[in-house]
Amino acid sequence: MENIKDKKISAISLGCDKNRVDLEKMLFCLKNYGFQIVENVENADIVIVNTCAFITPAKEEALENIFEMCNLKEKKKIEKVIVSGCLSQRYKAQLEKEIKEVDAFLTLQDNENICEILEDLYGVSHQKQKKDLGRVLTSRGSYAFLKIADGCSNGCSFCTIPRIRGRYISYPMDDIVDEAKYLAGRGIKELVLVAQDVSRYGEDLYKENKLIPLLQKLSKIKGIEWIRLHYIYPEKTSEELLKFIEENDKMCKYVDIPLQHIDDRILKSMNRRLNEEDTRALMKTMKEKYPDIAVRSTFIVGYPTETGAEFKKLCNFIKDVKFDYAGFFPYYREENTASFYLKKQHFETVKKKRFKKITKIQNEIAYEKAKQLLGQTFKTLIDYFDNSTGVYIGHTEFFSPTVDFEVQIVDNGNIKAGDFVSVTFMSFDGSAFKGEVYELTK
Repeated sequence: MENIKDKKISAISLGCDKNRVDLEKMLFCLKNYGFQIVENVENADIVIVNTCAFITPAKEEALENIFEMCNLKEKKKIEKVIVSGCLSQRYKAQLEKEIKEVDAFLTLQDNENICEILEDLYGVSHQKQKKDLGRVLTSRGSYAFLKIADGCSNGCSFCTIPRIRGRYISYPMDDIVDEAKYLAGRGIKELVLVAQDVSRYGEDLYKENKLIPLLQKLSKIKGIEWIRLHYIYPEKTSEELLKFIEENDKMCKYVDIPLQHIDDRILKSMNRRLNEEDTRALMKTMKEKYPDIAVRSTFIVGYPTETGAEFKKLCNFIKDVKFDYAGFFPYYREENTASFYLKKQHFETVKKKRFKKITKIQNEIAYEKAKQLLGQTFKTLIDYFDNSTGVYIGHTEFFSPTVDFEVQIVDNGNIKAGDFVSVTFMSFDGSAFKGEVYELTK
């Protein structure tokens, strides 16, 4: 009988950080079983493609990676191809018919049974599994994503998440705290709390909002220095929460608030809960009362029926608020969403033109804001050393790792990954700051 514990496993992680956490837990189960986890797929016997299916480009990227791994299998360079994540969850039956080279398509519920699935694929008897807490961290740096809930119950008209992941389910607070302590023990300095909506944490499980009590517990964990929130929905961005972020030393002065639009008619069609007046009031409150909290947001352009005047209103809103960071998505028509059935769907050329215009507006705002930071010194967490460029890569509390501007620091022989360093920003090239070490900090 074949000893499958000799097999090497590699994984390709696609999509959001919530999806990444699912993969990291699955890899830990495999490592606990005895498999060796390797980075390069060409050194592996088994490859897991962890997929996203949120919007069309994500599905296309997932399929491209699946076909690439199937090609390696056909050339006998790898033995098994496993597909997990949202694409597999959403289209499993269809994919099984169309891509027979894949050895297993996993539903989200299958993740915890990955070892048994591989035993079946190799014809090996099932062994009793150890149910230990752990993750094989795949992010570079001394930060880790901490998933506090799954699914979503908000019902936005354009979003596929409820159909893929189900209704919002908060994880038990004690389990989250235990995982955070585990991560701290692995040298993690920053927790990035992730869920489709972190701001509703606990309302389903405890019948009242428990985000701040959870943050209070996490902030007491030794070794954790920074805590960051992704994503806070606008209707849940209370002054109580903002004040907590401002006053708690471990909370990163940073919030990610997906607004999606500013026009009332569009917001209502999107099934968003905050109207234009309240959204503008929230932004005004944040700017005037909490100016030290950086704000990131996301917006959809080219939503069905969006008029030129409504798009212009959104552009003017971006100019008025001057977000620290903002991401824009051209609308993607996803089947089985409410907006899929709306008439007056825009041509791709219209969506691309609007996307290009509004992105240019935000880039100019971000560049002007970046210039104001030059010459100033900021506490920076060193993530990793980039061998290709010979510089260290880090981020500040007002730059979220992987999504905002990075900080590039020339090695002076005194710093290493995981250090907190005071860095003076010397230049900005449009995507990254270059800085010099001022001093080591805590």
